[in-house]
Amino acid sequence: MLNIKGMITPIALGLIFGLFLSVVPVSSVSAADQGTVAWGGKLYDKWFKIAGSARPKGTHVAWPASNTKKKGSATHRCKACHGWDTMGKDGAYASGSYQTGIVGVRKYDGENPADVVAILKDNTHGFADLMAEKDLTALGVFVTSGQVDMDKSIDRASKKFIGDVAQGKQYYVTMCTNCHGVDGKLPKDMPEPLGKLSNKNPWEIMHKIQNGTPGEEMPALRALPIQVTADVGAYLQTLPE
Repeated sequence: MLNIKGMITPIALGLIFGLFLSVVPVSSVSAADQGTVAWGGKLYDKWFKIAGSARPKGTHVAWPASNTKKKGSATHRCKACHGWDTMGKDGAYASGSYQTGIVGVRKYDGENPADVVAILKDNTHGFADLMAEKDLTALGVFVTSGQVDMDKSIDRASKKFIGDVAQGKQYYVTMCTNCHGVDGKLPKDMPEPLGKLSNKNPWEIMHKIQNGTPGEEMPALRALPIQVTADVGAYLQTLPE
């Protein structure tokens, strides 16, 4: 594979490139700009953190009266009604403190972003005056081009990531420890250690690995194969809680 000077030969380069294509198929990369999709994903998470808008004070008008566990700005987040897994009442939020009975947004996967933007501006959502057009568009792009089927990466019954722990460790120690530390307990203002959060709510972890965290320097890994996220998630679930 190597010539006498230790350089990679053209044949070896061809084999390596072919192996890369077999691991990262072209079809795994969305035609949509991944930066726009990731920005939309962060808006879906907590739009008022990054859209230049004031934090909403009252409970959202569409929040059901049956749910008294959440109120105020928490009810204005897209994920609050539609779930980290974008499945709403049919997903992880079928029960728990965010149970609302509201449907998810899976049906908009592959649809026209402009149609989603129109819905965001309607009286139910009321985002027309709260976000700039570019942000509304990015959110529409996320909903139509950025959703992933999390059931392919997370076993819903056990909440375990379907990934390679050993490989996930290699991704983590090279891309994540600088901010999160070797034990997943940094930064200090993080509400819970990554080991605990990844086991309690793997769907949130997956969303944030894919899209980053609003207002933080955490990178979005969605341009990489989805299995990278699953592998990292599997490793996080081995960290101390």
